[in-house]
Amino acid sequence: MRPGQSRITTPRKESDTCKILSGVGQGSTLGTPIAVSVPNTDQRGNDYSEMALAYRPSHADATYDFKYGVRAVEGGGRSSARETIGRVAAGAVAKKLLKIQSATEVLAYVSRVHGVELPDDVVDHEKLTIEQIESNIVRCPDPVIAEEMIKAIDMVRLRGDSVGGVITCIARNVPRGLGSPVFDKLEAELAKGLMSLPATKGFEIGSGFSGSKMTGSEHNDEFYIDDSGNVRTRTNRSGGIQGGISNGETIVMRVAFKPTSTITTLQKTVTREGHETEFRARGRHDPCVVPRAVPMVEAMVALVLADQLLQHHAQCQLLRFDTNLPPANGEKGSENVTLEEAATRR
Repeated sequence: MRPGQSRITTPRKESDTCKILSGVGQGSTLGTPIAVSVPNTDQRGNDYSEMALAYRPSHADATYDFKYGVRAVEGGGRSSARETIGRVAAGAVAKKLLKIQSATEVLAYVSRVHGVELPDDVVDHEKLTIEQIESNIVRCPDPVIAEEMIKAIDMVRLRGDSVGGVITCIARNVPRGLGSPVFDKLEAELAKGLMSLPATKGFEIGSGFSGSKMTGSEHNDEFYIDDSGNVRTRTNRSGGIQGGISNGETIVMRVAFKPTSTITTLQKTVTREGHETEFRARGRHDPCVVPRAVPMVEAMVALVLADQLLQHHAQCQLLRFDTNLPPANGEKGSENVTLEEAATRR
């Protein structure tokens, strides 16, 4: 998620070196709050001088001012995607908890940039690896489609514009029984977590909106008993969740991100004093936020699932893992990855 990774992201150079200040000792959590410091080293406050006078169209500049009467001009404050570094650091801990306790694995990838879309049948979610996702700068597991996405971003970047896209996220080996039947449905908690990320504008799970075009006989996931005697579904249009509770199948979600608000194209806006004017942003900004948002999406899904795991343990007093589900990618539940390595994925 860090800036300066490639030509299709903001040219800001940040190492995103994490320093754990408390809560961890000798490679294990201590049960106390974990504090992680990640300094920004390449900020340019003067790039935001015009933004102190006028609102960027479709940015949080205006609504923050409407609500609080004051806002962080230099960098955007809480409206900046830089706030998500804390989510990614916390998500690293959640990922380890999920991996150790239930062999659950969370992976996300870019499935659409502007009009370039990855067909649904191209990626095998049961065999998908992080190496496939990280094999190119756009974080799309298909190299051919990835090149088309990069070209689409390059085209708008050169003319000072921006584009949005979609991230698909999967969670494999999720224990059955996570979630609650009514207000705290698992998909509702996932939607809330993912829609709290900057620039998000849509959420789908399983068949999503396309499922509304089907009949019940087309959409229903028929049950069967597998070779190990487990109840499974032949299809997964429910996206791994039924009635707000996980059913043991892979959870499949999609999150839509809008185009970056801050662009160098001349736009009409208003000043803080209420005068109409024109505005052209300066500074270093992403022509497409989607590739850098992949670790953010993974982190939020991991945090929600870890939270649900703890709630299930508290509510049901006995955490019943579905031990017959195969471990992710044939691996064991635990993984020799340090918190520092997990928190600084890039």
